[in-house]
Amino acid sequence: MSDGASDAVSPAGVLRAAYEAFAAVVDPLGDDESWLPTACTGWAVRDLIFHCLADAQRGLVALHTPAGGPADRDAVTYWGDWQPGSAGAANGRRWARVSASMFLDFRQLRELYLETAAATVTAAATTGQSTLVSTQGHTLTADDLMTTLAVEATIHHLDLVSHLASAPGPSAAGLAAVRSTLDGLLGRPAPVDWNDEHYARAGTGRVPLTQTEQALLGAEAARFPLFG
Repeated sequence: MSDGASDAVSPAGVLRAAYEAFAAVVDPLGDDESWLPTACTGWAVRDLIFHCLADAQRGLVALHTPAGGPADRDAVTYWGDWQPGSAGAANGRRWARVSASMFLDFRQLRELYLETAAATVTAAATTGQSTLVSTQGHTLTADDLMTTLAVEATIHHLDLVSHLASAPGPSAAGLAAVRSTLDGLLGRPAPVDWNDEHYARAGTGRVPLTQTEQALLGAEAARFPLFG
């Protein structure tokens, strides 16, 4: 039997921590708060929650869809397909806005997100980490999928609370997974003294690099954002 400490650092434990932290922000929100802006261009709180609902649904489906091998992506290389400014990103932004607008009562969207996220966490806890699964046209292990889901939820948690002053921040485990992913994409630990939250924002283009940061990164500054 595994202990609590090992569970906390397992991919399933990191996903649980990230999703539970996000859910703690979503759970008390009312209709008025759902119209507040987020750090995602063009998205209000309800739009971002819908996007994260779709991501949790995708994870739930993937965890129940065993795939043939070999894996062609891992928790780091998965993000190579996701760059800001692409046509796919723009289409996804519009799709989320239109789809979220179909919920006339925000409580329906809120409860659907909360129950779907909880189901995804439960599925993750009962899926073998080395099981191969399929998502977004790629094959990866279940533990790598769980890590990507935790990374996305953590970054969007920072987006979500940008205008929710009293809302709690993302989990430490989720932020550590984001840092590890960004370091993996960069090929080494970032040579800048960033805390986890700022690294998450800078590494995904949420905040621009300062001149000092560009100087410390050198030629690697041109590679930012590492994904979006």
